[in-house]
Amino acid sequence: MKQRAYKYRFYPTVEQVKLLAQTFGCVRFVYNHILRWRTDEYYNNQNSISYLQASAKLTQIKKQVEFAWLNNVSSVALQQAIRHQQSAFKNFFEKRAKYPTFKKKNANQSATFTQSAFKYQDGKIYLAKSKEPLNIHWSRNLPSSPSSITISKDSAGRYFVSCLCEFDNQILPKLDAIIGLDVGIKHLIVTSNGDKIDNPRYFAKYEKKLAKAQRAINRKQLGSANRTKAKLKVAKIHAKIKDCRLDNLHKLSRKIINENQVICVETLRIKNLVKNPKLAKHIADCSWGEFVRQLEYKADWGGRTLVKIDQF
Repeated sequence: MKQRAYKYRFYPTVEQVKLLAQTFGCVRFVYNHILRWRTDEYYNNQNSISYLQASAKLTQIKKQVEFAWLNNVSSVALQQAIRHQQSAFKNFFEKRAKYPTFKKKNANQSATFTQSAFKYQDGKIYLAKSKEPLNIHWSRNLPSSPSSITISKDSAGRYFVSCLCEFDNQILPKLDAIIGLDVGIKHLIVTSNGDKIDNPRYFAKYEKKLAKAQRAINRKQLGSANRTKAKLKVAKIHAKIKDCRLDNLHKLSRKIINENQVICVETLRIKNLVKNPKLAKHIADCSWGEFVRQLEYKADWGGRTLVKIDQF
């Protein structure tokens, strides 16, 4: 048995929109407040803050009168924000990620709930402090009851729920096929069999439309409703590009995993490659890192072998 997140889009009611907006705001405040406190403690007093200390600090904050509004939302979501921050610091100290950054109001918002803060019953999900179930567009059935859920809202205003469930991964039949993959810009993938898969170039497809929408923002007055609408239009174009790109990569990675027992792929230093100003936009549009990530976990689920070959 393995764990997998199943992501669905849902359409909240007016009451749920208000509750989620409060929850996102509280989660963002707690994350940023604790991050500032941890950073100041480290640079001023050379103190490294543990998770237990951060959790105790959250309890102190909630008891203060000026922050009493934190009690209007689920405490579980606030506690999970501290856990996510602890994981971010662990990745930073182990040199897997950069130093944690502050959450922004206009960026993607999210809140995580464990089983004590939601109920899954008769194929419906109920959030704490909300009477009505989430109106979820179920594209597939869940294999088991979720152990946790993450509610998110992207910059395009769309709401999603991600359910973490245990599932019985099916080991694919063994094959004799071995394939090597070389990623590129003109051709997204060139295989060792001589097959060439063209790069769809989704960003280039929507680039003119995106540029026009971005120029429209500059003609709107700062703080106006029309400027907010113009920003939303740009966000929707970016969301369209992202969705097209991910859909193509998922179909491609699944096809490769199904047809080959061993997949060999080159490990590239993408962060260094995107420093080239002439190629950065095209390299980012290819999403080589996301493609290899999908190959990795799908190979693990299906009993395939993914071999990462050093570029030198």
